Amino acid sequence: MAEPALIDRQGSRLHRTKHPPKGGSSSPTERPQDALAESLIESIAGYSEPKQIEAVRQAFRFADAAHADQFRLSGEPYICHPLEVALILAKEMRMDVAGIIAAILHDVIEDTQVTKEELSDLFGQEVAELVDGVTKLTQLDSKSKQEVQADSLRKMILAMAKDLRVILVKLADRLHNMRTLGPMAMDRRRRFARETQDIYAPLADRLGMHRKRLELEELAMQAIYPMRYRVLKKAIKRARGNRKEVIGTTEQAICERLREADLRCEISSREKHIYSIYKKMCVKGLSFRRVYDVYAVRVLACDPDECYRALGVMHGLYKPIPGRFKDYIALPKDNGYQSLHTVVVGPYGVPVEVQIRTRDMHRIAENGIAAHWLYKKEIDQSDAAKARAYAWINEFLEHQKNEGGSLEFLDNLKVDLFPSEIYVFTPQGDIIKLPRGATALDFAYAVHTEIGDTCVGARINGQMVPLHTVLSNGQTVEAVTQNWARPDPSWLNYVVTAKARSAIRNYLRNLKTQEAVRLGRRMLEAELRKLNLSLEVLPAEQIDSRLQAMGFERLDDLLEAIGLGDRMALLVARQLTSDREGVDVALDEGPGSGTPLLIQGTEGMVVNLARCCRPIPGDAIVGFFNPGKGLVVHRSECKNALEFQKKQITWVRAEWDSQAKGDFPVELRVVLWDRRGTLAEVASAIAEKGANIENFQVTQQDSHTSTDVITLTVKDRVHLARIIRRLRKIPVVLRIQRTKA
Repeated sequence: MAEPALIDRQGSRLHRTKHPPKGGSSSPTERPQDALAESLIESIAGYSEPKQIEAVRQAFRFADAAHADQFRLSGEPYICHPLEVALILAKEMRMDVAGIIAAILHDVIEDTQVTKEELSDLFGQEVAELVDGVTKLTQLDSKSKQEVQADSLRKMILAMAKDLRVILVKLADRLHNMRTLGPMAMDRRRRFARETQDIYAPLADRLGMHRKRLELEELAMQAIYPMRYRVLKKAIKRARGNRKEVIGTTEQAICERLREADLRCEISSREKHIYSIYKKMCVKGLSFRRVYDVYAVRVLACDPDECYRALGVMHGLYKPIPGRFKDYIALPKDNGYQSLHTVVVGPYGVPVEVQIRTRDMHRIAENGIAAHWLYKKEIDQSDAAKARAYAWINEFLEHQKNEGGSLEFLDNLKVDLFPSEIYVFTPQGDIIKLPRGATALDFAYAVHTEIGDTCVGARINGQMVPLHTVLSNGQTVEAVTQNWARPDPSWLNYVVTAKARSAIRNYLRNLKTQEAVRLGRRMLEAELRKLNLSLEVLPAEQIDSRLQAMGFERLDDLLEAIGLGDRMALLVARQLTSDREGVDVALDEGPGSGTPLLIQGTEGMVVNLARCCRPIPGDAIVGFFNPGKGLVVHRSECKNALEFQKKQITWVRAEWDSQAKGDFPVELRVVLWDRRGTLAEVASAIAEKGANIENFQVTQQDSHTSTDVITLTVKDRVHLARIIRRLRKIPVVLRIQRTKA
């Protein structure tokens, strides 16, 4: 019999013990899981058939046996956790039986010897796919725990695209774990809560599950900031008594006025949640009293027409605060949320937040995609919420087809999970929905990826603006494009939408690949020329066989590896021309021997000019490989270059191509007389010689002189020499030299 394993809240095995932990029940007549199972059966009996109920019982017996030797940190049998998850789905969402069974079995693949194939044979393919979608990835070759978590989340999102019940089971699992964090160590509790706050609460919100999001946020705050949570909770309790009078007076006045207008609406007050109060205090820098003094009322009407009529009544009764009205009925949020929001000055001069919506809208607002199961027979909007959720997931995954890895996927997901929207218009009058803080470039990518890739500016309400301009509600935006324009790496600093970030990264990744292939080909051809050969004269069969021996499918893959510094061109050349496949080739020459590599200075993605010494055409240079990134070019006299050579880091001899063109940055250290007009005189002399100043920094100053570092762009070493000679003729220039490293 296998030894029992102690399981933490996330299902990970911590250590093994031959006996249940202290506090665990070992008596077969005192099994808490049996009581939970019966409670679950009672919960689903009202909407399930006898055959389905028996299937749930079978799933319980199977999971109970699979988890028999496992216990939670609290001491209870581990099977209690999946049963609690199933109870959340049954009681709060009326989940169908396949989803309930998947919840009961959701940890058996990860924490026991049970396989997906066994589940498929016993409970059907549908249940097996659901369980597999929820299961974390194991035995990954990822570099960090963060990448393991990102891979698991990525797998779950992909499974969601096939079946939304995957995320419902996962959210219920996370909710029960958050409710029972107590026995976990403080640092792990906070890390777990932080992940909930960053990913799962926003994910619940993105799917319209308002109640689940609120509870997850509250529990996360309680774990991350326990002292702050307790202080705010006490403050709310103390202030609650004073609020009753204001809320009571407000509700009574609203009820009377709605009755006079012959509107049959339900009125209720809304209690602000602790995390919402805390977040508003942090974001707006407000004291607790200023946040909590805002009162909230909800009005539930019969249909949208009554909502707008009720809004008119509210604005007739109390004066509205300008700029605080939002119409989410005409323009619903991405998660399907619909409501009218307004803030009015209520009795005693206090602001009152009012939400007005229909009863069906309220059900969708509270439950989101869960309403598909909870109210399926009562309203059709639940199917619309489910369709919107699928549309968002599929659209998001479409944008991520070419992303670089799981961490990039996670980054884009976080960006996409905070959809505080704005609405802008195209010149044709179409509405484009964007997250708050979106720029003109985000708008261009939202219209079409090709428009974003070739965008050079934008017109907002007819006025030309730069791409980084942040958009506001109601603006008319037009993207200005040019055929020659291409994405720039700096764009990633100010775009906020996942689609824009993914498209820019994909373009830059492909560009880097193309440049690496070109550089790798030049390096390999240079080595082959020393053997009086070239790629063109080598037989195709010989190249193919050597590629297979080296583990590459295509020649371009090998050339890319050479260009990025993952393979040495000299070694590859010997392998391609050796008589035997897979032969180990000894390097009888140093890495810097042979024909030097010609540098043009324009291969910006794979050939980088070192910032420490800033080489320019005409300088003696040497190149060092940074595996996976490419070649870094240093001046031969650079101190860093000498250190790299001592450490025998892979390097190559390099020279500037005679056709090298462009503007290259260089630094000059200048000692100047400190008097009025000195900087203007120096700047004028530099401009006179056709150079631009990129940066000017004062590093040392006294009463008579200042030592400054000037960064300017030059064409080559000759151009720099002319500038230095011109500066030396200026009387205020006491000393001038080029920085080395």
